[in-house]
Amino acid sequence: MKTILFAVLILCAGTQLAYAYIGPGLGVGVIATVLGILGSIILAVFAVVWYPLKRLFKKTWRSRNAGDK
Repeated sequence: MKTILFAVLILCAGTQLAYAYIGPGLGVGVIATVLGILGSIILAVFAVVWYPLKRLFKKTWRSRNAGDK
């Protein structure tokens, strides 16, 4: 167990920086992914909240208009 830990520490201590270019396409992809996830969460919350409220509004609207006839 100690040898595995020692080997991992040696490997981590010996790493160097990798100077790699990340193009603008990756940034646009990350932004699109984040906006897609946020949009789907907002739509899910809207669907869960709006449709029961819509039924309630229709029911109250029908009961109000039924008394007018």
